[in-house]
Amino acid sequence: MSDSSTLPPARLRPEAELAREALSAPVLARAARLARWAGADTRVDAGGGLVEEQVPAAAEQLGLTGDDAAALASEAWRIAVDTGLVEITDEEAGTVTAGEDLALLTGGSPQDVLGLWLTALEAVLADASVPDLDDLVDAMAEGGEVDLTSLDWDPEAEAEFLDGVLGNLYLLTVGEDGPGEARVPLPALAASVIVPGDMGEPSNEVLEQVSDAMMRLDDQFRMLEPVGLVEYQPVDEALMADADEEPAAPVDEADVTRYGMVRLTPLGLHGLRARLLDAGFDAPAVGDLADKGADALLDGTAPYPPGAAHAETELWLAGRGPLAAARELLAASRGTDPGAPLRRLRCQQALSLVGAEAEPALREVLDDAELGGLARVWLTEHGARDVPAPPQEMVFWLTIDTVAAQLAAEGNSEELRALVEGLARQHSGFFDTAWRVGHPATPDVLEAMGRLHPDKRIAKEARKAAFKARSQQGG
Repeated sequence: MSDSSTLPPARLRPEAELAREALSAPVLARAARLARWAGADTRVDAGGGLVEEQVPAAAEQLGLTGDDAAALASEAWRIAVDTGLVEITDEEAGTVTAGEDLALLTGGSPQDVLGLWLTALEAVLADASVPDLDDLVDAMAEGGEVDLTSLDWDPEAEAEFLDGVLGNLYLLTVGEDGPGEARVPLPALAASVIVPGDMGEPSNEVLEQVSDAMMRLDDQFRMLEPVGLVEYQPVDEALMADADEEPAAPVDEADVTRYGMVRLTPLGLHGLRARLLDAGFDAPAVGDLADKGADALLDGTAPYPPGAAHAETELWLAGRGPLAAARELLAASRGTDPGAPLRRLRCQQALSLVGAEAEPALREVLDDAELGGLARVWLTEHGARDVPAPPQEMVFWLTIDTVAAQLAAEGNSEELRALVEGLARQHSGFFDTAWRVGHPATPDVLEAMGRLHPDKRIAKEARKAAFKARSQQGG
């Protein structure tokens, strides 16, 4: 992902709802319980971790049992320190006290809670990029230092790999054609960062890399689920058994869910968007433009997919009266710059959501060269009476404007190809008139029609018309 590109807008849940999810996430909930449990007798070591003899009491406080109890209690304590829920008062003596931020969990705003959760998330993400504890022990040199070369571990590369995977999961979640809140198969997610986009059939070497990535991600998503970032169904352990071992029960080889399934939670969507914004990405959210002017709405939704643009526009309209909104939209859609046709298309789509109360605003622009055509379309669709027929010049201007907007919004899509074929079929001598239209985009539109039309004769007519139009405009 390029940090200069605009990502599809995320549809976020209300902050109060997300804050409740953050408070109930096991990682933050355990940290908060230990922060409230800590007292004058609590002691930490030089690294800020609980001294070993107090870990069992911390695990008991959290209701943890089993082999992982000590590790989970130690992690919860470290999160409490990292988030400021606990503060070390004397490093030499190892004493602690409740941090000022502890009170934010019950008395702070949703933004305060989410800020603490984001700090916890960063700590867990850092842990997720570290090799398995057993591997670290095996790589421990005689002097007690870890030999990174024997681990074949590059901390920066590992963090970048996980960031890339999470970035792709974010794109899949917010994308118009993605799974949304559905679960994503782990093999597909691993392949998205391993397999080159221009590769047809992956080689055995690439498939082996995907398999290795899946195993790494399986460990990492198991760690990320308790912080509330994802919901995760782990890889079926039967798949990792030795080939000569008999499975405990019959397995369905075609069941993709056995290979791991992951879904970004609403809280996780908020968290990854916050990280993307911090990294310099343009990561909008639906509702960002609700309190902005019509110019910001039309320009801002220009790159949005249709569903997101519709949702953003509905929120914008909800805060305004129909007549005032229509006048503001029409005024903002004027212009001869390259982005103007798409602004007018977004304006037309927004006006389709406005009721009959907006009719006076549309009648006010009937004689406007740029807006008169779309005004007539709106009035006719809404059953208005006495709508004057448009002059031919306005009809052709609107046609060029519409095709220019579709080119900007969709590129050379099948829908645009069908539109081009329909225009050439319905209007005899279309190109003889079209090249004279004084629209700035006329040459580009006619060139596109020549490129898109399947009939070679008509395509040639379009290209000739484009040449005439460009000559007329002095290009």
